[in-house]
Amino acid sequence: MHDEHVEVFRKNPTQPRARRTVSTIFEATAQILRDEGEKALTTNRVAERAGFSIGTLYQYFPSMDAILLAMIAAERARVIAEQEAFIAQGEASDGDPLALVRLFIRSLVQNYGVAPRVFRPLLKRGWRLDHTPQVIASTQAMAERIRQAMTRRNHPDYPPPEEAALFVATRAVLGVIRAAVQEDNDLVASQGFEDALVELVVGQLRRKS
Repeated sequence: MHDEHVEVFRKNPTQPRARRTVSTIFEATAQILRDEGEKALTTNRVAERAGFSIGTLYQYFPSMDAILLAMIAAERARVIAEQEAFIAQGEASDGDPLALVRLFIRSLVQNYGVAPRVFRPLLKRGWRLDHTPQVIASTQAMAERIRQAMTRRNHPDYPPPEEAALFVATRAVLGVIRAAVQEDNDLVASQGFEDALVELVVGQLRRKS
């Protein structure tokens, strides 16, 4: 079965107690992955580490894959909120957009490209899901948000972007980070990697002289 077809939540954690339970399950999963490795990840082991019965865990998640997918989705939502903050800052700021471009890309690299080796399997799994309808829609929405911000700001060096330029800039950055993660390439953590991505984006979005 492909990951994207896995049922994630059996019971949506809307109440505070339920959210605490899910958070504890996530923490236990991360601790096992860090201390014992991916092969040790089972629902029984997670329930034991979390201090719950296996029945409590199954009230929320039907499988180990479901737990991992929910963790990936939660992390993606956190990063999207962080990116929105950078975009809003750039939209309202009178400063040099280049500085915010760099911070935006650095955030993407740090969140989607750099992880301790023990957590790389989880990062890789997240990238294998980057073609799902939800992730595609999220990427499209973020690109549109960038276009709106650039249009409202209308900086002389960064005018409202052409559709093709914005598409290339946004998808190329994500694609390069994805490739580095899938290839276990340590360049992803280097300053040169960040600089190259900044140059790529600026080359697409900056006004041509």
